[in-house]
Amino acid sequence: MNERVDISDSILDPVIVDWQNIELPQTWADEINFKTRTNVGRLFRSLLKRGNGRAEIPDSFPDGILGKESLPKYLQQEFHGIPNGNYSNNITRGYISAFDASMLGKMKPVRRDIASWFNNCRRVLDLGCAGGQMAAALKNEDITDVWGLDPSPYLLKHAAKAYPKVKFVQGLAEELKFPDRRFDGITASFLFHEMPPKYIDLALDECHRVLDEGGLLAICEPSSIQFRAGWWKMFNRYGFTGIYFRWLAHHVYEPFVPAWHKQDIEQLLQRHGFEVLINRRGMPEHTVLARKCHS
Repeated sequence: MNERVDISDSILDPVIVDWQNIELPQTWADEINFKTRTNVGRLFRSLLKRGNGRAEIPDSFPDGILGKESLPKYLQQEFHGIPNGNYSNNITRGYISAFDASMLGKMKPVRRDIASWFNNCRRVLDLGCAGGQMAAALKNEDITDVWGLDPSPYLLKHAAKAYPKVKFVQGLAEELKFPDRRFDGITASFLFHEMPPKYIDLALDECHRVLDEGGLLAICEPSSIQFRAGWWKMFNRYGFTGIYFRWLAHHVYEPFVPAWHKQDIEQLLQRHGFEVLINRRGMPEHTVLARKCHS
């Protein structure tokens, strides 16, 4: 494995915050107290909305952290029904640990499989890294230079504590701060279905820009199978697991899922300069591997 990291790349890379030691401001979701009834009513109102609300983002952050004014509106929502969305010190930790449980443990082998596609790469970026599990799977492939990017500083702080060998930076998939051809691989796991279509287009253009010639792009998203199939079909084919994932697909607040499932992913990627190598629609996940076409 080539251990070299290009010095010119590192000079132009985004500055890495000391996530493990940074103090992030408390939000109302961190101050829920059932004994004093602090924010308990707000918690239940948030849960009853099924996440269809706006996240309250602190007015100020430590230096180097993107604040409310720098985040597009679509990110300032209570995705997945999480009180205050991805903006809390405590509840985001619970979300990270609960994700794999909610997916019935099916994502761990998927991440390992995706990571194995990049075992000949040495510079890989994980977009929408959340708690860092996909980035960690890449690092387990002995990839030298692994980065994770996410807009939530709260998720990044948890990720950096859990996986200190990965370089985590705050940022937007649609506005990457890396130089051209910086990476030879990019992964994006459960990201694009949470973005409006115009931002997906911008993000894929950015992926094309920061990938080297012939670089690989892996995408993993919720499958359209559980979103479109009826109850009986899901039970007949997948048993009670199918019933569960159909319920989950229709009861978790993810406002851009219908638009994502209308996309023809092969045509979408071809339009942005990629050729599809693998297109595997399973249940509950849909995985795709594409390669940047030569200019």
